Amino acid sequence: MDKLPPPPGRSRLRGLGPDVVAVAPHTVLWRVQPTTGPHVARWDELRRFGPVAGGRFDPHEPPPREQAEGVQYLALDLPTALAEHFQATRVVDRLRRHPAVVAWRPTRTLELCDLTGGWPLRAGGSHVVNTGPRERSREWARAIRGAFPRLDGLWYTSSMTGAPCVALFAPGADAVPAAPALSHQLAHPGLAPWLASACESIGYLLL
Repeated sequence: MDKLPPPPGRSRLRGLGPDVVAVAPHTVLWRVQPTTGPHVARWDELRRFGPVAGGRFDPHEPPPREQAEGVQYLALDLPTALAEHFQATRVVDRLRRHPAVVAWRPTRTLELCDLTGGWPLRAGGSHVVNTGPRERSREWARAIRGAFPRLDGLWYTSSMTGAPCVALFAPGADAVPAAPALSHQLAHPGLAPWLASACESIGYLLL
């Protein structure tokens, strides 16, 4: 039996109801993002183009195009943000596409569907939604988005570090602050000690 079958209909999900994780406003959320190249969004924007092959929980409907739906992927610590962004090569390249690291605190409590506990299994799926084929995980993301349109996004487990992460959807966009707590190019000299420590903790090469 497929451990992660297609999601059930929205009515069944609504009948089950979500398990909700509340992320408090003082929580620091981290992301690493390219600042040049295709489909670049500002630090405070959701990526409206999608779905993309690497986006596990893109809520966009295929085929890939600019849409009203959007997503921003966030981690609760810098090592996980780096591990997620550079997972294809396990090399933190501070120059290619001029990546930046951004940290911000939500202006209100975020309410997220919890994919880290027993809810996916009760909903007919499994924890594989966090680690399995991305195309199937995107199907679940679209189903959850449709069933619970007021939720701010998803609380999930990084497939790289096992640490919690956030996929922020359109309802959560109003929780992004006017200014970040931190925003620097990865090539900024002041980040070098932080990056060296983070890369050592995850076993990635730092360039």
